[in-house]
Amino acid sequence: MTMLSHAQSLAAHVRSVLGDGPFDPPGGWTHMGAVICDVSFQARRKYESTIRPRLLRLQSEWPDAVTVRGFQARLATEDLAVAMDFNSPGRVATAHAITELLASRGVDTRDDLHEWLGRQDNRAALRAVKGVGPKSVDYIGNLVGRSHVAVDVHLRAFAAAAGVAGLSYEELRAAYEEAAALLGHEPGGLEHAVWRFKAQAG
Repeated sequence: MTMLSHAQSLAAHVRSVLGDGPFDPPGGWTHMGAVICDVSFQARRKYESTIRPRLLRLQSEWPDAVTVRGFQARLATEDLAVAMDFNSPGRVATAHAITELLASRGVDTRDDLHEWLGRQDNRAALRAVKGVGPKSVDYIGNLVGRSHVAVDVHLRAFAAAAGVAGLSYEELRAAYEEAAALLGHEPGGLEHAVWRFKAQAG
């Protein structure tokens, strides 16, 4: 199958299962501590029941962490594992490393990160952080208002049901982006609709 035929298969499956939309993009966060913790802690966890409540609490308890510098100052004096009530040294280390990278590059606010992610070399720098894969880079973009397709197990399962399987991350992301274009949807909105459908079904 060609990329176009993959996209057409996905588009047909979207229409059949999800209808014609509209599909709203995820809202994301303006609080940079929540952005960093979301991308660091969410993998392979039930988002609505496990991650989102912790992020809402973090926003409330660490209001000064709305900027990267504010979050960095909190991390210097407090235990993120305790604040997130999440015992995972690897994920805590990823959050610290993302914070240090962004601070070192002068990225302080949601708008800063939105713009910074527009450069390929910056995305590569983020990918170099231990625990950050290609999905995480696309996902963090969605958290700050960009419109990406972050391919996870839910999007792969949906694609498989459409007869689209065996593609690399980049190939499947491109197929979803083309499907979004065929359907007249924003990539991030389509991605979120598919993710929500599969997460609820699971």
